[in-house]
Amino acid sequence: MIKKLLLASAATALLTGVASAADLPRRAAPPPVFTPVPVFTWTGAYFGINAGYAFDASSRATSTVFGIPAPYATVAGTTATFRDRNQDGFSGGAQVGYNYQFTPGSGVVIGIEADAQYLDFGRNRNNAFINGAVAPGFTVTDPRGLSSLDYFGTVRGRLGYAFDRTLVYGTGGFAYGSGSADRSFGGYAGNDNFRTGYAVGGGIEYALPVDSFLNFFRSSAVTFKVEGLYVNLERGNRNQGALVVNAANLVPVAYSAIGRRDDEFAVVRAGLNYKFGSY
Repeated sequence: MIKKLLLASAATALLTGVASAADLPRRAAPPPVFTPVPVFTWTGAYFGINAGYAFDASSRATSTVFGIPAPYATVAGTTATFRDRNQDGFSGGAQVGYNYQFTPGSGVVIGIEADAQYLDFGRNRNNAFINGAVAPGFTVTDPRGLSSLDYFGTVRGRLGYAFDRTLVYGTGGFAYGSGSADRSFGGYAGNDNFRTGYAVGGGIEYALPVDSFLNFFRSSAVTFKVEGLYVNLERGNRNQGALVVNAANLVPVAYSAIGRRDDEFAVVRAGLNYKFGSY
């Protein structure tokens, strides 16, 4: 009898322990690990290439008349009339710069950029209509116009606003340019002077994903931009009019009195940049 009571007590205790264990709270599963997505920023240095189209943006007269003085004309009153050609062509080069964004994601972006560009305005020069006759051994030409420009460059500030990976900006600053003698006229280098001026414009730039197939340099971002610039280069007042040139040595012997003038042109271009620095 005592043995049966002991067995019953043990069974009751065992069942009570199991029930108590079932009532105990279960251990909570650990929360999932949260990995924040990096917020894009335009801050960082960059370099890239660009290509586009350049065209005359001046308001110069469509034609000029130059009276050829004696003894460079065999007929008294000989004149040369020059009609400007439309000058446009390819522009391409490279740029380097640095941006700083005040607030990652969306916010104000400031920066500085320098670029150097090749220019090809088709090597067009003004054609002259001669009313009379030029003396043998002399030619008449008008070296004005964009055809004498071989290259230009700028150093500009940039100010814009970023909408995450899209940046809208304005830009402006210093510009310079020059050309080779053979593109001025007949090889004479006297008209080939270094010019300085300014450039203003604006554009829009978009940052592609880091894993873009264009990211050859494993940069923090590849950006694509479309930009327009107006460039004004002051030429000064040195031999800027029509010229009578000695064909034997290509030295000007007479020129018209033309004051200071500017070379003005616009550039529309697309560019690709590789950004390094913050993501």
